[in-house]
Amino acid sequence: MKKILFFTFFAITLFAKDYFTIYKTEGISGVENELKTELREKDSWMKYLEKLDTRFGYYENKNFIIVATKHSKDMALYKKEGTNFIKLSNDNMIIGEKAGDKVFEGDLKTPEGAYDLTQKRTGLDQFYGPFALVTSYPNSFDRSLNKKGHGIWIHGMPLNGNRELFTQGCLAINNDKLQTLESSIDFRKSVLLTSHDDLIEAKKEDLAIILSSIFKWKDAWKDSDLETYLSFYSKDFKRIDKTDFEFFSAQKRNIFAKKEDKIIKLFNFDISPYPNSLGKNLYRVVMDEEYYSPAVKYIGKKELYLEVINGKIKILNED
Repeated sequence: MKKILFFTFFAITLFAKDYFTIYKTEGISGVENELKTELREKDSWMKYLEKLDTRFGYYENKNFIIVATKHSKDMALYKKEGTNFIKLSNDNMIIGEKAGDKVFEGDLKTPEGAYDLTQKRTGLDQFYGPFALVTSYPNSFDRSLNKKGHGIWIHGMPLNGNRELFTQGCLAINNDKLQTLESSIDFRKSVLLTSHDDLIEAKKEDLAIILSSIFKWKDAWKDSDLETYLSFYSKDFKRIDKTDFEFFSAQKRNIFAKKEDKIIKLFNFDISPYPNSLGKNLYRVVMDEEYYSPAVKYIGKKELYLEVINGKIKILNED
């Protein structure tokens, strides 16, 4: 009964079809089949996203968005409340001395992209203020592009009172502002978006294309439909180890040829616009994955970096 009520409530909330009638005539399997169809339709997701604040992306797990704009040296914090993002703070920041996106260790540039906050570090040199929030730079997309460097933090100002003009690539704010920021968020449920110019906000149409395409991609993956599956990937696809689309395709061809029965579950979607210096319309997608086959069992995170182009997604990197 709980399963029936869940599917019925979800269906009515998400797509507003007459699922009561479908359930009465076809049972819960009929409702599930209708939902599977709807989840693969861009227009269905457009309807669902219509009243949501999607400026900073679509989030089912993350609750806090930090937007750092390099040209104006501005850091704003937003909290997800219901269907909206509410601005909690707006602070001045100090960034790397050199302009542009970070490429290698010691270039004195602040990265551009979408990053998680991975931990809070204390007991640091007084230069960093009372503590630092560690970012996930370089992420798997950065590493696939051969970007180097590490230790990109959100930190404070020197405790001796001598304010610096620049950092070595980190993002620094006044110590009282840092403490307020940290006390206002759950860093494990936060995303940092860093861009050179004002953030290009996520488009509802892009998000609808991404969400509907992911379910189609999952179907092709589950059914070992190689050609359809590979159609979701860019010819510029690269993994962290620099293996390219050709190698990836050959690898998947061998795996899919086994025609193994698979169970694949994807849920808890977090989709961020991905600021970049490549001139591409990029997004980062993070989701929970459960994968079961005769040979493999995996429960963890799936991360995609993709481009939305000509109404389709093209995956550039996968982790």
